[in-house]
Amino acid sequence: MQVAVFGRNFPPYARENIATMFSKFNMLNVDVWVFEPLMDFLQKKAGLRPKIAGLFTSHKDLPEGLDFLFSLGGDGTFLETVNLVRDSGIPVLGVNIGRLGFLSYISQENMDESLESVFSGKYDIEERMLLKVEVPGVDLDDMAVALNDVRIYKTSGSLITIHVKINQEFLSAYWADGLLLSTPTGSTAYNLSVGGPIVVPESNSFVLSPIAPHNLTVRPLVLPDSAVLQLSVDTRDSQFQLAVDSRTTDLDVDATVTIRKAAYSLKMIRIENISFYSTLRNKLMWGADRRN
Repeated sequence: MQVAVFGRNFPPYARENIATMFSKFNMLNVDVWVFEPLMDFLQKKAGLRPKIAGLFTSHKDLPEGLDFLFSLGGDGTFLETVNLVRDSGIPVLGVNIGRLGFLSYISQENMDESLESVFSGKYDIEERMLLKVEVPGVDLDDMAVALNDVRIYKTSGSLITIHVKINQEFLSAYWADGLLLSTPTGSTAYNLSVGGPIVVPESNSFVLSPIAPHNLTVRPLVLPDSAVLQLSVDTRDSQFQLAVDSRTTDLDVDATVTIRKAAYSLKMIRIENISFYSTLRNKLMWGADRRN
């Protein structure tokens, strides 16, 4: 078996569990490939020197035939794995050593038990929808695909006007600070903060949510994942901001952004006894009420 481990650094309280994880790999004769900056941290800051098969720095360095990719960190770290696995089909497993870790099914408290489940085959694989972003004449490179959301946003204090077409039909012009298109996975992230609905992962839909709109006649809109959106911007500035998950760039005001469902999905490992609904209850305190 071959696995890759991605991350950057972690707090001191996680050291023992991370050491346990690498010991488990060694005990099971797993070939381990480690992200080079993480290996540097393990050796110089954490005092760990795990036995590994090799190092990688990008998707180009990952060996063929990987069984899993472990993401060590929070949700931001997990989002970065999208550009590592790309369309390879490598399943990703999140190990939460951050704060919320909504995308991570292994926590510090259940590390050993969860690893046992993974290596004994007691897990499911969820197919998580991705968004494909295209801008004519612009090479987006690592910003071409999103797991959580795509955001159009102002670059200064002034409102922008975002013109939206869906399948070539004009929908509306949004006067706002910005506009957010979210996947079901991203519905519990920024989309939740701007008043959008939570959407279960199996839903074949997007959510289009205005960010601080300057009118009362627009609300979050749920769209089928077959929809193709074209967004153009009017603004006093010469540019506007495009954000794809946590990555941002500025685009010229005459640019048109096209967003659609990507041709491939992210394979996400889910431990058998953990569900989306239990995650809602435990991490977002869903339905928390002393009467319950």
